[in-house]
Amino acid sequence: MADGKRYLVTGGAGYVGSHAVLALADRGDRVTVLDDLSLGHAAAIPSGVELIRGTLADTGLIERVLSEGSWEGVLHFASLSLVGDSMLRPMHYFMENSSLGFRLIDACIRHGVRRFVLSSTAALFGRPGQQVITEDAPVEPGSPYGESKAMLERALAWADRVHGLRSACLRYFNAAGADPQGRAGEDHTPETHLIPLVIDAALGRRAGLSINGDDYDTPDGTCIRDYVHVSDLATAHLRALEQLGDRSVTYNLGSGHGHSVLEVIRSVERVSGRQVPYSIGPRRAGDPPKLVALSERLRRETGWEPRFERLDDIVATAFAWREAHPDGYGDR
Repeated sequence: MADGKRYLVTGGAGYVGSHAVLALADRGDRVTVLDDLSLGHAAAIPSGVELIRGTLADTGLIERVLSEGSWEGVLHFASLSLVGDSMLRPMHYFMENSSLGFRLIDACIRHGVRRFVLSSTAALFGRPGQQVITEDAPVEPGSPYGESKAMLERALAWADRVHGLRSACLRYFNAAGADPQGRAGEDHTPETHLIPLVIDAALGRRAGLSINGDDYDTPDGTCIRDYVHVSDLATAHLRALEQLGDRSVTYNLGSGHGHSVLEVIRSVERVSGRQVPYSIGPRRAGDPPKLVALSERLRRETGWEPRFERLDDIVATAFAWREAHPDGYGDR
């Protein structure tokens, strides 16, 4: 039953954030999105949802927004998220992700916000010892991006300990797919995610793919990664919110098995009925053969169950959206 409560979603015009906004709005909650639209899209926000165009660096704006009535919670998606870029500009990532995140957390504490959900990352784990990652894996980020999220997780732990701000940190690898009703999808500039790149190759919108190595210790020699449907991720954020009564929580969020690069290509070929041109290139430095996260704790504690577990089902929603939106949201 919808509770009609108010939520602030930072980065709510972005890929994962916009799907979380849809999930909140679909259940009848009142949602305000704060986004500077540098990476997000106004067209991704459904009607009836307030958009405030601005940045977390604008402390006056944050103060004004949080002072306007009571907020049931804040869902924080706004961040830079490219691992390779963070290796080139580490201080920029610490300032944009960590420092601005600290400001938001502090403002939430001062304005009496009691629940905070962080869109975290499995990049916290760098090169983990185990190939299937649980919440107990050591946090040893292999990039400034991962480190910037780890810093936010630590800040939230102290915010709970000192001020009672309950938080949920959700760590996931690869969001994939699109809203099954076609209301939102994936539109990045530049696009770096595998599934939309493979779809674009199938549709002839880009040259063939270059696979980074086919001699890894995996069944077909290509790297295995985790993919979770973006709408299932959104639902997981809502389920995590429900746990924030008397404690904070941390959840890894993954499929538990993952798919190889070649498996993704074959899936796109099955869904689209088109051949995907590709070639085999050299390995990319630092790529582990397999990275997969478990979500057993989330399932056990919240009852979360993904609707889209089959790779073909995930790809089908991504293909439908991308085929219908050849220019994405058309605002670049």
